[in-house]
Amino acid sequence: MTVSEVIEVQGHIIDAGTLTRLLDDVLELGTDYTIERFDLGKHPDDSSYARIRVVAATDDLLQQLLSRLQSYGANLVDVGEALLREAETDGVFPDDFYSTTNLVTQIRLGGRWLTVPQPEMDCGLVVTVDEASVRTVPVSDVRRGDRVVCGSHGVKVVMNPKPTADESVFEFMNSVVSSEKPQVLQVRQIAQQMRDVKAAGQRILWVGGPAVVHTGAAPAMSALITAGYVDVLFAGNALATHDIESSLYGTSLGVDLSKGSGVKHGHEHHIRAINRIRKSGSIAAAVEQGVLTCGVMHDLVTAGRPFVLVGSVRDDGPLPDVHTDVIEGQRAMRAQLPGVGYAIMVATMLHAIATGNILPASVPLVCVDINPATVTKLSDRGSAQATGVVTDIGLFLEQLAQELTGYRAS
Repeated sequence: MTVSEVIEVQGHIIDAGTLTRLLDDVLELGTDYTIERFDLGKHPDDSSYARIRVVAATDDLLQQLLSRLQSYGANLVDVGEALLREAETDGVFPDDFYSTTNLVTQIRLGGRWLTVPQPEMDCGLVVTVDEASVRTVPVSDVRRGDRVVCGSHGVKVVMNPKPTADESVFEFMNSVVSSEKPQVLQVRQIAQQMRDVKAAGQRILWVGGPAVVHTGAAPAMSALITAGYVDVLFAGNALATHDIESSLYGTSLGVDLSKGSGVKHGHEHHIRAINRIRKSGSIAAAVEQGVLTCGVMHDLVTAGRPFVLVGSVRDDGPLPDVHTDVIEGQRAMRAQLPGVGYAIMVATMLHAIATGNILPASVPLVCVDINPATVTKLSDRGSAQATGVVTDIGLFLEQLAQELTGYRAS
């Protein structure tokens, strides 16, 4: 005995390699397929269409397959209505819950489609009691009695649109990450995208690592904050600590940023900086008290721009503003995502991946790092929209600030 369903997938499924990967996944899971219909687009702008019957030995295996294939934009032909089950325990989904992707997602209830705001990967879908809206919920936040979408019926996902023609043709250095692309051109393109996002009334999210300070690029970052190109910052304890250390002592990890050499007892500066802010009560309080008078964190506070600092087990201190409970940190990050139309991540692999995991795939994402593996890992963990710039963070930020604000390094 076997069970089967008919799925359909359409778009640029040939040139993007989507159909090949989809069929490979079918076989990899120990299931099978028959292509019932295939319409190949004739011209570069034409989409293709495939209708495929997938077959599995059990219904559980079939549902697992259907959930996996939706990450490619494959939906049931007979989508039906979404199935809802109540969560029986706080922090636990029903066994057959629908596992979300970061693609545009809709569910069908009562004959109408509801669009999921802020789609996020690896969550569940919870429907309100009146069935008027649906939202993504991480497993840690589901509560007993929540109505959770289960199975794949009644769920439809939509793939991101095809890249523009000049992004999709074959050419040298056309990968999403390359150290050989002309950086001036890349910076100019990113700057224009940022202008467009601001003109559309959307927010720009930055995710930063301590190299922003170590490379001497904090003044350039401050120029971008002052000019309105930083609407929210995600970071760890390190970026804020070393920015404050730089503001109070002129050093970063004990290195004099004006001379590039260590100073006597400089290794103590970061912990003394943390202690001074803890005495003030918070970063904002230190600004109000006149303790902190310059730097990235100072400028975020004075500009009224929010920041979310999430710590790790290796942190010193940490600063009083740092979320030491990572689940609370995730919630604080998610709360800042509405209205974000562009994300730029600089010199931080772990925070970049963490942020990519909660961003909708429709939000353009640029990752800048001296290590090309950072953007590769980000893409491999589901943020397929990520493009990369491989360069020194200090040079990149100075060039970007110059392009957007006329900034000149002193």
